[in-house]
Amino acid sequence: MTRVAYLSADPGVPAFGTKGASVHVQEIIRAFRDRGSSVRLYTARTDDHVPADLADVPVTHVPVDSKAERTADKQFDQQERTARRERRQVAAAHEMATRAIADGVDIAYERYSLFSTALAEVTTTLGIPGVLEVNAPLIDEQATHRHLIDAAGALNALRTQVAAAAVVACVSEPVAQWVRGHCPEAAHKIKVTPNGVNTTRIAPTAVSTEGDPVVLFVGTLKPWHGVEVLLEAAALAREPWQLRIVGDGPQGQALTEQAARLGLDVDFRGAVAPGDIPAALAGAAVSVAPYPVLDSGADQYFSPLKIYEYAAAGLPVVASRVGQVPGIVRDGENGLLVEPSDPGALAAAIDTLAADPQRARALGLAGRDMVLASHSWDSVLDQILDGIKVPTAQGPTAQDPTAQDPTAQDPTAQDPIAQDPIAQDEVLA
Repeated sequence: MTRVAYLSADPGVPAFGTKGASVHVQEIIRAFRDRGSSVRLYTARTDDHVPADLADVPVTHVPVDSKAERTADKQFDQQERTARRERRQVAAAHEMATRAIADGVDIAYERYSLFSTALAEVTTTLGIPGVLEVNAPLIDEQATHRHLIDAAGALNALRTQVAAAAVVACVSEPVAQWVRGHCPEAAHKIKVTPNGVNTTRIAPTAVSTEGDPVVLFVGTLKPWHGVEVLLEAAALAREPWQLRIVGDGPQGQALTEQAARLGLDVDFRGAVAPGDIPAALAGAAVSVAPYPVLDSGADQYFSPLKIYEYAAAGLPVVASRVGQVPGIVRDGENGLLVEPSDPGALAAAIDTLAADPQRARALGLAGRDMVLASHSWDSVLDQILDGIKVPTAQGPTAQDPTAQDPTAQDPTAQDPIAQDPIAQDEVLA
C-alpha cells in the first residue's frame, strides 16, 4: 500500500470547508484512496464539514497562528502584522514537513501555498517523488489583492518547490505559463490538469415541474463571480424563471439588497458543504456561470469547478466567454456562451433555455457525457501521476497510517483561524 502525504499549508484553504478549494482537496484524497493508497492529511486549516467517507483520514493540523498571536499582532502596523504572519507561515510549513518525514511516506503531494517548502523538505529527506499542484499565481494574487512583504522569499519558495517536484500540475494553461515564467528550467515537468468532478456523487436528477424553471448559480459570493450581473439579468427576463443562488461570501448582503431593489424573489440558500451540493443542484433546469469583465485578463486563469459540477448534474450551462470557459462550454453543444458583464445577453440566453426544456435537457446531457469521458477526478490524478514511479511501503506502517502518531488530530477539531479576515484564498470557479 502506497503511503501518501497530502500537504496543504495555505490558511485560506479549509480542507473540510465549503469552498471549491476544499472540494479539490477532498477529491484528490478520494482519488488516491480509490487507487488503494493510504493518505494522511497535513493542513493549516481543517473546518468541520467532514464527509463521512473521509472521517477516517488521519489529520495532522498545524495552524499558522493562534487567536492569541493574532491578538498580539494588533499592536503592530499592517506591514509588521503581515511580516509576522508570513514568518509563521514558513514555520508552519516546516513543521508539517517535519511531521510527514517522521511519519514516513512514499509520495508527497502538496497544494501550492505561499512560503511553503514542505514538499521539497519531505522529498529530499526521504528520497521520494513529489507532486506540486498549482491552482493560482498566489504571489501575484497576494501582492495585488492583499498584502505581501517578503516577495523574494515567496518566489524563492516557489522555485524550491518546483525544483524538488517530479511533476508540477497546473490547473490551467495561464497558471502553467506563470510557473514557467518564474521557473523556465522546469518546463519539462509542468502538466496542465484542469479540475475534475465526482460523477458518482453528482448525477442528473429530474427537472422540477412545480412552478417556474429553476435557474441555478453555485459559488462564493465575491466580485469575480458576477452574481450582480445575474441579478440584473433576472430583472430583464422575458420568460418566467426562478433564480436559486447557493453560496455565501462578502457580497451576500449587498446582493440580497440588490435583489430587493430589483423586485426579485430570489432563493438565496447560503453556503452548503460539498456533500450537500447534489441536493442543491437537484430540480434545476439551467445553470449559470456569469463571470464578469475583470481589470486584467491575467485574472481569468481559473479552471471552473462549478461548470464541471453543473455538467455532471446534466444541467445546460449559460456562461461568460472568458478564460478557460469556452474550452468546456461549447456554444450550442452543451450550453450557451455570452459576453461577460452583459445582463441583456445573459437574460436572453437563459430565456432561450427556460422556454425550451427539451433543448435544455439535451445540452445538459451532452455536458454529462463530456465529463464522464474525460473529467473524473480519477482521470485527473491519473494524468498527474503518469510517469511517476511510486514505491510501495511494506509492513505495518503502510497498513496503519496512525501507527507513529496515535494522537493524530481529529479533523473535526475547532480551527483557530477559520474566520481569519486576511486568510489566503483562491479565485473559486
